[in-house]
Amino acid sequence: MSARRIPARRIPARRIPARLRRSALPAMLLVAAMAALIAAPAPPAVAAPPRASFTQIESDLMCVACHESLAVAQSPEAMSERQYVRTLIAQGLDRHQIENEMVQSYGPAVLALPPAHGFNVLVYIIPPLVLAFGIATVVFTLPRWRRRSRAAAAEPAHSPAPLDPADAQRLDEDLGRFA
Repeated sequence: MSARRIPARRIPARRIPARLRRSALPAMLLVAAMAALIAAPAPPAVAAPPRASFTQIESDLMCVACHESLAVAQSPEAMSERQYVRTLIAQGLDRHQIENEMVQSYGPAVLALPPAHGFNVLVYIIPPLVLAFGIATVVFTLPRWRRRSRAAAAEPAHSPAPLDPADAQRLDEDLGRFA
């Protein structure tokens, strides 16, 4: 049995609206251009390594002598550290490499933030936990306080006990002297 080929139906041009005939050419050109872009081999990406910013690095480091940010410290040690950072930037090192070099030269005290491993992890964990505990405490105790204040407002006010007649007379005499 042979497969019969069904001829494709061609729609006469006069049946296609004029606005569709005019917009077909730009659409076909756009599709052809996109296909060419997809099929064209991309040039190898030669990305320059991210350049370190002195001001950013300066704010991430501390002066080991005066324990201030390197951005504000004015000690001779801070000047020496700044100069070392400038030479590392001139060598083309990125931010993380410069921080590693500074730690090797000056120790971990040179970092503004402690490294996030070992015991130092607590510096990053404890403050959010304390904040969450404080928020939870307020969320749970505030409704109780409001209920207590509403209950206290709903209770009738207690009238003071009546004064003893002798005390009332003495009070009247004392007030009479001052009036």
